[in-house]
Amino acid sequence: MKPDFQPEPFRPSRMWLNPHAQTVLANSVRDMNGITYRRVRLDTPDGDFLDLDFASIPGIDLPRHAPLVLLLHGLEGSARRSYACETYRQLARLGVRAVGMNFRSCSGEMNRTARLYHAGVSDDVIFVVDWLQRLFPDVAKGMVGFSLGANTLLKYLGEEGENTPVQAAVAVSPPFDLACIARSFHLGSGRFYAPSFLKSLRQKALDHTRLNGNGLDIETILNIKTVYDFDNKVTAPLHGFHNADDYYARSSSGQYLPGIRVPTLVMRAMDDPFFGSDIPHLHLASNEALLPALVPYGGHVAFAEGIWPRRFRYWAERQAAHFLAQFLHNANGTAV
Repeated sequence: MKPDFQPEPFRPSRMWLNPHAQTVLANSVRDMNGITYRRVRLDTPDGDFLDLDFASIPGIDLPRHAPLVLLLHGLEGSARRSYACETYRQLARLGVRAVGMNFRSCSGEMNRTARLYHAGVSDDVIFVVDWLQRLFPDVAKGMVGFSLGANTLLKYLGEEGENTPVQAAVAVSPPFDLACIARSFHLGSGRFYAPSFLKSLRQKALDHTRLNGNGLDIETILNIKTVYDFDNKVTAPLHGFHNADDYYARSSSGQYLPGIRVPTLVMRAMDDPFFGSDIPHLHLASNEALLPALVPYGGHVAFAEGIWPRRFRYWAERQAAHFLAQFLHNANGTAV
């Protein structure tokens, strides 16, 4: 049986039907104020570290036994991006605590080892989830991922199956086929966003190479022109893949959907400018743990409703919070 949850209809105003307007403006105007963070640094077994940001909303005092949600951010983001802030607020209003995981090199400080992060880093997610389970053994736990973080989330859930302590999850704007994204960034509508990502990725690779001596060639990094090229010359060799195609084949989330065993809401806009036609409809429909919410409009990690700034609301974060609160409070035996 599909998860017992009915997402609200997504009703963008006419001025927000353009996917690029959704993507650019929604990710520019979300409110990031009014949140405080407690940072916890975890030392990893390989001599590196992961920074976690426990979020608090002033005026909302949540007890230690309240459900807890782990958030995974997107490409070159952090646990303090605007969509994360909106999610923390929505969860807190429903009595759910939240902690954001910063992928290696994404917390404002370069990591120590000769690896960075990528869309399939489920080993780091396992490490953090296990730590949270030891720290809060009797608390219901959920997860929410955005974009690259949504891919990582779905891969983790599919690999772990019934072994995860996570009891509900939400994936917002997940890629299902990473090769499809690379093509979109090169020739499709994603090409408008690729230069910004590449500028950040190249600079990070340069800083990482100079600091950690990871074996990469600086001239090679400077000459990278496409996302595929970056994954072929940086992501793959740093993380044990043969090449970019091997990385995409082993890390794409679509193949892991059949293994997911916890209630999982999957939200995607059909007009998402980052992706092509990579949605695995059969896997989404055939796995009873998955609840697909595929809407015609919404852009990438956007889903803005209303007219900014007076009546601006964010559909995806609102649905994510209500879905997680429903399942986690039920697991905890507490009222929503």
